[in-house]
Amino acid sequence: MAAITDLYRYPVKGLSPEPLTAMSLSAAHGLPFDRVYALALGTTAFDPERPEPLDKGAFLMLRNNEALAALRTRVDPETHRLTIERAAHPSFSADLSTPEGRVDTEAYFAAYLGAATKGPPRVVRADGHKFTDASVLSPVMMRAVSVINLASVRVLEAATGRTLDPLRFRGNIHLEGLEPWVELNWVDRPVRIGGVRFRGLARTPRCAAVNVNPVTAERDANLPRAIRQHFGHVDLGVYLEVLNDGDLQIGDVVTV
Repeated sequence: MAAITDLYRYPVKGLSPEPLTAMSLSAAHGLPFDRVYALALGTTAFDPERPEPLDKGAFLMLRNNEALAALRTRVDPETHRLTIERAAHPSFSADLSTPEGRVDTEAYFAAYLGAATKGPPRVVRADGHKFTDASVLSPVMMRAVSVINLASVRVLEAATGRTLDPLRFRGNIHLEGLEPWVELNWVDRPVRIGGVRFRGLARTPRCAAVNVNPVTAERDANLPRAIRQHFGHVDLGVYLEVLNDGDLQIGDVVTV
């Protein structure tokens, strides 16, 4: 029987996940408070009054900025206060809902990453907008949730001969009890998890972000190449469209 083992939310694009024991989903917005903030490069033009989906390369993100993985972050969904913990350094805290808090956060990342920010970085947010990788494809894809089949991660581990933390793949929902790669066949099919109905939207193609070890912050693998070499594609996981409002919790069962 396939079921949920882990649930995650990523309030700030490119920063660390927040584990959840339950999550509320809606057909209109997907997963609330997921990728609602981003850190735009100094060269990026983003208008919060007229938000347009931009390629992930317009923001700080793991594909280009593996040092982000060394930060342990959380954002309170009620107060929007960001807290950053970094080994052997004082913790940082700022309110992302205020101009002062955003300025302090921008200064933190400018100092931490230096020239990689390509000028002064900017904390960005816009009502109703999510900074998901798939946002450039359609509004429906922007609101999709990302599912990881842990059996697929394990067969990739066996093929590469290395232990792989599933958090490399930055999914919202981790599932156990499925056959490897079966999730890739869910596109255009109905899926039910607990009391929430979904529709498979697209496989999740993998880029160099998954090469970054989320524990060590080192770029220690070439997993897109390994997936193609051993399995003939570059996908791991699937995007699902939320079809009804409802709650998920760890242990909820999957039906396809």
